[in-house]
Formats: sequence, structure tokens, C-alpha cells
Amino acid sequence: MASKPTRVQELMTREVATLQRGDKLSLADNVMQLGRIRHMVVLDEQGGLAGIVSQRDLFRGALVKAFGYGTVAQKKVMEAILVKEVMTTELLTTTPDALLSEAALSMSEQKIGCLPVVEDGKLVGILTEGDFVAFFARAS
Repeated sequence: MASKPTRVQELMTREVATLQRGDKLSLADNVMQLGRIRHMVVLDEQGGLAGIVSQRDLFRGALVKAFGYGTVAQKKVMEAILVKEVMTTELLTTTPDALLSEAALSMSEQKIGCLPVVEDGKLVGILTEGDFVAFFARAS
């Protein structure tokens, strides 16, 4: 049996779906639906971390659904809103060599679903609740 992971790098997802600040919200929605992912990291023009878009941000950005607009109107609104208008910019991050227990505690205390993993100022992965769930599902 493999040993239990102790560092973020042992559990994080290395292939991270990213967006640019100027991308349309419709792109985020499409990628998230197709990839069945709940968080997308937003990069600035230099490739640095600018923010994160979650499914919750998409719902907030597309509140027209709550007002009973049809599918065509919903798509038009999603086309008109840019990622930078709804993304979360105050981010907690972690590093690949951080203890997994510390990362989990941060996520739990802050009630967040993911931590971008940064090394030398560059995005190298993402640690999500799903990574923890998948690990424990494989372990049992």
C-alpha cells in the first residue's frame, strides 16, 4: 500500500484549467461544465495569479436565471460579463512542499474549496476538496 501523502505536491492537481482576466464568463461556464470542474484560476497578462472563478461566482454573475430569463437571454448575459468582473481576487495560496494538514486546515477554516499552488511566483497546481475526496475514495 502506498504511503499516505503528507505534502501538497503529493495530492495536488498539476494540470490546471486557467482563464485570462478579459475572458467572457461564458467561456468559464463552458469549460467548467465540460471539464466538470468547480474552480478555475485566472492569470494576469504576465502569467501571474490574478484571481479565481468558482461555480458560485458564475451563479452570481448570471443572476438573470433567478429573474426567469430564457436560455438565449442567459447566454447573452454570460457573453457580456468578463471574468475580471466576478472573480475573487483575495486568494489564499499554498506551496508544493506545504504540509497537507496545514492546507486542509486553511481550506476548512476559511470555508474555501481550493488553494492555488504557487512556487516562485508561478502557478504549479491546485489543491481542491475533490483531490481529498478522490484520495480517500482510492484508499478505501
